[in-house]
Amino acid sequence: MLIPTYDDMLAAHDRIRPHIRVTPVRSSDYLDELTGARLFFKCENFQEPGAFKVRGAANAVFGLDEDQARRGVATHSSGNHASCLSYAAMLRGIPCNVVMPRTAPQAKKDTVRRYGGVITECEPSTSSRESTFATVQAATGGDFVHPYNDPRVIAGQGTCSREFMEQTGGLDMVVAPIGGGGMISGTCLTLATLAPETKVIAAEPETADDAYRSFKAGHIIADDAPKSIADGLLVPLKDLTWHFVSSHVSEIYTASEEEIVAAMKLAWKHLRIVMEPSSAVPLAVVLKNPDAFRGKRVGLIVTGGNVDLDKLPWMKG
Repeated sequence: MLIPTYDDMLAAHDRIRPHIRVTPVRSSDYLDELTGARLFFKCENFQEPGAFKVRGAANAVFGLDEDQARRGVATHSSGNHASCLSYAAMLRGIPCNVVMPRTAPQAKKDTVRRYGGVITECEPSTSSRESTFATVQAATGGDFVHPYNDPRVIAGQGTCSREFMEQTGGLDMVVAPIGGGGMISGTCLTLATLAPETKVIAAEPETADDAYRSFKAGHIIADDAPKSIADGLLVPLKDLTWHFVSSHVSEIYTASEEEIVAAMKLAWKHLRIVMEPSSAVPLAVVLKNPDAFRGKRVGLIVTGGNVDLDKLPWMKG
């Protein structure tokens, strides 16, 4: 298992800088008053493909040698990694094949196709995703860029926290969503060296809480097909991300579907930004566990803003 280092993150930042945005940090007096904490929101939904995953995807794509680049890249993803890898591949002018669950939001499928990605659909389970991908990769020969269990991807995701700390002047805690653990791992990678006093907190849906149960049990517990409105957080931890989670995460909190939707609405209203359900889980857990965050400078990573505007979670029918 190749574990990325802080120097890998620095190299990734140099590599991807021309291809990503330094996303803004937002705050809200109302949300600060509501939670009793000083909240800072790192708006990765402002990346061109609408999600933080462009960092890891760009690091992988622009790190390929010319021979492999000609064969392109391939991955499986519920949406944001697929669109971000397609975007990075488009920038480099190479092919990108992605396997996506047939239930993935149409908005995310549309984004992948807009950037030139070729989609093969699978059933909404980890086993179907991985078996379908094996067939696609064998046919295309593309370099496998795993959505999160890839040292290149984790090093790229770690650049977000580097920017975040520079923009805020330091934080007591950083809270990020956890599914497979790519963003959390990158956050751990960076902060363990840059700001070891800053606690890393993971936020997860109650109905897809395998990372929480893994954290408490001390070993990976993988669910095959969990369900949650937070569609970006339905994949299990893997060996590389488990290394970072088990070594550096201070706590994992969970939130119900209703709490996630309520937090999403609050953020839309008071931050005035588009936030997808997965990105609302950190705010949901802060609202649910105020004593853990009160009086602290808390950074929340808004991981993405790709939503189907015709199917918002608070719409009826």
